[in-house]
Amino acid sequence: MYLANEQRYEKMDYRRLGKSGLKLPAISLGLWHNFGDVDTLDNQRAIVRAAFDHGITHFDLANNYGPPAGSAEINFGRILKEDMFPYRDELIISSKAGYYMWPGPYGEWGSRKSIIASCEQSLKRMGLDYVDIFYSHRPDPDTPLEETALALDQLVRQGKTLYVGVSNYSAEQTAEISKIFQELRTPFIIHQPRYNMFDRWIEDGLTDVLAEEGIGTITFSPLAQGLLTNRYLHGIPEDSRAHRSDSPFLTEDNVQSTIEVVKQLNDIAEKRGQTLAEMALAWNLRQPTVTSVLIGASRVSQLEDNLKALDHLAFSKEELTQIDAILAKLTKKTSRLF
Repeated sequence: MYLANEQRYEKMDYRRLGKSGLKLPAISLGLWHNFGDVDTLDNQRAIVRAAFDHGITHFDLANNYGPPAGSAEINFGRILKEDMFPYRDELIISSKAGYYMWPGPYGEWGSRKSIIASCEQSLKRMGLDYVDIFYSHRPDPDTPLEETALALDQLVRQGKTLYVGVSNYSAEQTAEISKIFQELRTPFIIHQPRYNMFDRWIEDGLTDVLAEEGIGTITFSPLAQGLLTNRYLHGIPEDSRAHRSDSPFLTEDNVQSTIEVVKQLNDIAEKRGQTLAEMALAWNLRQPTVTSVLIGASRVSQLEDNLKALDHLAFSKEELTQIDAILAKLTKKTSRLF
């Protein structure tokens, strides 16, 4: 029987999410990778336990995480039932709907039909009565924002989620849907965008909107799919994600185009007494609107290494200037690859 570490809350930094009353850990665990049926359940269980033992209370999922799609929620639900259920009120569990999940016209995007059906399915897979946060995973170009917002609002009123959020929405879309939620009095408290040193698009307007609206931010891909780690400092390992032909986001070309920049960033990290990954996570958290960063982990040791970022979050003005100068060497086209 699992018993959580009694000191789990002593070291973690908990930050308020925008203007809401909810706090999230500075580092949250994402289950995008490593929690599908292709991964061992014992390893998944060890990672979830270790995360909670270190004060990570937030576990981020989506209906299509796996592979296969849906398996991450099923596996997490099993771990929750067997290990974590006595601690349910100490957990923030989130899920999302929007990307392709099942065949036909209702298995993706943001219609009322799709959003509500997806949430119902996610709750069944995880064995939950409610999630703490439910997201629209991406904006739907063919569905009015009002319809998506009303569907999320209904889930709150039905007690199937406590809060709602959006992911991958532009600054303009976020501002528009925020106004709708304000009229509905829906607890819209969070945005989940991609953000890292190589992809700073949120700084071009979105952070301003989030600050004005009092919406918190949790960022995904803070390590640029592993590029902002020591994994690629000396080339592309045979067993790396970049070496696999089925990796849609990280390719050998992407890695080769950034190796020199990564090496220079690593030099700064070493001077700070950090690994590159630790510095990259701390860099995300320097952004005032960022409440938490999502990390993935394929093993407990990787999780624990990333948590060391919390030991040194402050940057000097000189360090930030040096980092900006190094990143300026990347073209805008290259940075959007990540």
